[in-house]
Amino acid sequence: MGKWNHNLEHPLRIGLIGMGGRGQGVLSILLDMDDVAITAVCDRYEDRAETGAGKVVEKGRARPFVTQDYQAVLQRTDVDCVITPSSWTSHSEIMMAAMKAGKPVATEVGGASAVEECWDLVRTARETGVPCMMLENCCYGRPEMALLNMVRQGVFGELIHCQGGYEHDLRDEVALGLDQRHYRFRNYQHRKGDNYPTHALGPLAKMLNINRGNRFVSLSSFSSKTRGIEAWAAANLPPGHAARQTSFAQGDVITTILTCAHGETVVLTHDTSLPRPYSRGGRVQGTRGIWMELNNSIYLDGKSHGHEWESFDAYMSEYDHPLWKKSDVADFTAGHGGMDYLILRAFIEPLQSGLDVMPIDLYDTVTWMAVTALSEESIALGGHPVPFPDFTRGAWIEREPAPRHRYSLD
Repeated sequence: MGKWNHNLEHPLRIGLIGMGGRGQGVLSILLDMDDVAITAVCDRYEDRAETGAGKVVEKGRARPFVTQDYQAVLQRTDVDCVITPSSWTSHSEIMMAAMKAGKPVATEVGGASAVEECWDLVRTARETGVPCMMLENCCYGRPEMALLNMVRQGVFGELIHCQGGYEHDLRDEVALGLDQRHYRFRNYQHRKGDNYPTHALGPLAKMLNINRGNRFVSLSSFSSKTRGIEAWAAANLPPGHAARQTSFAQGDVITTILTCAHGETVVLTHDTSLPRPYSRGGRVQGTRGIWMELNNSIYLDGKSHGHEWESFDAYMSEYDHPLWKKSDVADFTAGHGGMDYLILRAFIEPLQSGLDVMPIDLYDTVTWMAVTALSEESIALGGHPVPFPDFTRGAWIEREPAPRHRYSLD
């Protein structure tokens, strides 16, 4: 890929494309950073874009350019890079357009609609050399970073098996999606697959060295029946409501199994249509021990007493990642306890330094996005395994190390 070099003589100027709930949250965090400027905001709904512009002005900053056309943002000379907290099915289109316009782009999380979409992103990135990154904030969660530290130091031995998921009761959000102009409604109505895999997969993929010495080789996915959202709608919404009239395709629980080139297995769970507390269902297991999120526990062979679980708290303190020890990060609690701040800085600071490789790079981005499209294919085939594309075209075997900086995950 080519190089992107930019010597900034001013704060990094950011255009935000997508000003729904997530976009407004990202904007609030960015407005507390002194070394960036919000020069453009865009949303297909004018009121959302105007709300974003108003927040910028309320902070005492210059009013940004406001538009409903994202191409207008990409044409502006006062926009150095763009962030896209837009709807899932718009991410790839905007990312490719941004790279072709020479604007480094960070996309919010979400799965691809087709594998070819991922290949299009790879081709565009290779042709333009413009940085592209997924804003997978869970890669910078405090427990996830401590676990990454432990994996890198061999505490778990050789990794054998990992699990994770997006387990979050979203029945009301989905059922009220048309009322709230939320894209999840239509996706759940028409699609059946793991439509939100990256919160769990991102941190685990980094621990498993995916795309740098390892890769996913196959995927099998299975869907339960569909009951949860329709039952919630029947119990909570009036008879004429759209959710009461809709048959949803999305299974209540989606289970996906990934196999790796070196024999590791990964199980992902998507569980958002039934009553439950929030969890990412994490599990990291190797030849020397195991960590489990649900009971905040760890067991290390030869260190833990007998065959009894220990609390993970002491280990998280001992292996706390250097990023979380720095006061400018540890004291920043906005955005899911601080990891939203970290993921945004992980995109911003490399650009300010002129680097062209992101800590979550294009190959990471398309690999994680592809899980959604592949899970839909596998479910349609009754859970039959489908091959996982090698988006690096073999480079994963001996790929050069990523640039080292404080946000590096490799």
